[in-house]
Amino acid sequence: MKTRVTTKLFVAIFATSLLVTVAMGVAARVSFTHGFLGYLNEQSQARIDDLMPGLVAAYRKNGSWEFLRDNPRMFFRLIRPQREDPDNTAADTIPPSGAARPFDPPPDVELTGLNLRVAVLDANRQLVIGHPRMTDKAVLRPVEVDGVVVGWLALLPFEEVTVAADVRFQAQQFRATWIVGGLGALIAALVAYGLARLFLAPVRRMARVAGKLASGDYSARVRVSSTDEIGELAQDFNQLAAALEKNERMRRAFMADVSHELRTPLAVLKGELEAIEDGVRPLTIDSIHSLQAEISLLSKLVSDLYDLSLSDAGALSYRKVLVDAGGVLRMSLDSYRERAAQHGLRLSERGALCELPVLADEGRLRQLFGNLLENSLRYTDAGGEVQVGVRIEGAQVRLDFEDSAPGVAPELLPRLFERFYRVEASRNRASGGAGLGLAICRNIVEAHGGQLSAEPSSLGGVRMTIRLPLTRA
Repeated sequence: MKTRVTTKLFVAIFATSLLVTVAMGVAARVSFTHGFLGYLNEQSQARIDDLMPGLVAAYRKNGSWEFLRDNPRMFFRLIRPQREDPDNTAADTIPPSGAARPFDPPPDVELTGLNLRVAVLDANRQLVIGHPRMTDKAVLRPVEVDGVVVGWLALLPFEEVTVAADVRFQAQQFRATWIVGGLGALIAALVAYGLARLFLAPVRRMARVAGKLASGDYSARVRVSSTDEIGELAQDFNQLAAALEKNERMRRAFMADVSHELRTPLAVLKGELEAIEDGVRPLTIDSIHSLQAEISLLSKLVSDLYDLSLSDAGALSYRKVLVDAGGVLRMSLDSYRERAAQHGLRLSERGALCELPVLADEGRLRQLFGNLLENSLRYTDAGGEVQVGVRIEGAQVRLDFEDSAPGVAPELLPRLFERFYRVEASRNRASGGAGLGLAICRNIVEAHGGQLSAEPSSLGGVRMTIRLPLTRA
């Protein structure tokens, strides 16, 4: 059977409160019975030890217990506290009416009815005077005269002589304790129920939103109603939902862009081949070159997609060794000079390409520099210029790839690193490319511990800036 968290929390809080209530009731009863009454009994036992010298003196003077039989006044006089009387002359005399006796004020223990709970027994433990119902729980103290036990002083425990009214009072106290405990348990149950609902209501809302996210509704959000840990969890949950929604939009856009980019060269290939098959276009060197160009574009797109998927998954291989980034850049520039001239562009260097030791994968650096140079050559108007500059900034090496017009609006520059993104006004599909090169470049730079950024160029176009950590020997 499935048990909800609300039920578990309620049972836990209520059971704890009920256990505390029961423990308090039991503790109160034990404290009253064994604590308070035990304390009174101990005080009474200490008091009867103080009565022993007076009884011994009275027995020695009278020779028996007969002077106490049917003489309660004499008995009470013996057991009442009085000042020291070395001759014990007060033991067998009663002062005349109105005469003052030198009694001390009774101790507090006398207020518990001690004189009603004691009795004097003879040597055979037969009652002489005092409480007539001595039980097995009575405390006995021997009365010794000249080393001979002549009697016993007995004391009943306080609870043995409790009258009915006292019993009712005690029962009322215990009943009141349980009633208060029951009310406390009821209040605890109400509080536990309220707390369970209060604490778990946001969790239930998050569970409902999670169900919507699982079903594909990425616009669902959790209402944040507090600033505590649950509120922070709800905010994090909403951020997660927003990230999922963004990733879903990117996934759909990615699939649409991939399908479009693949469909375009395939459509061209299909049209060319159908034209050749129908005899509309003859099979010439130019038609073969056109087919090869479309196949090269399609192959590059597939290769870029593969590299991008590997870099996103962190599976793109890197074999990092100490590399001279300046030498790698010099070779890349040399390989692109002829193409730059074919496009009517000037490819120049700003500053000397000195030795720049970095810990990197040389092949990935060539791929990085090649993509940036290819991007500049493709999107720069004829008659323009592509300029590459290198300088050292502290513990980093900075490489700038600048080109001339056309430029890109500053607010659109961060989007250049998004896959399949192109600025349609100037850097459009007519120039070729699928918009994956800069995304791959950013992943390569970040894999080397660097940063890649885009800024407006002083030449009128775009400046791509690479910062890589410099390794010093």
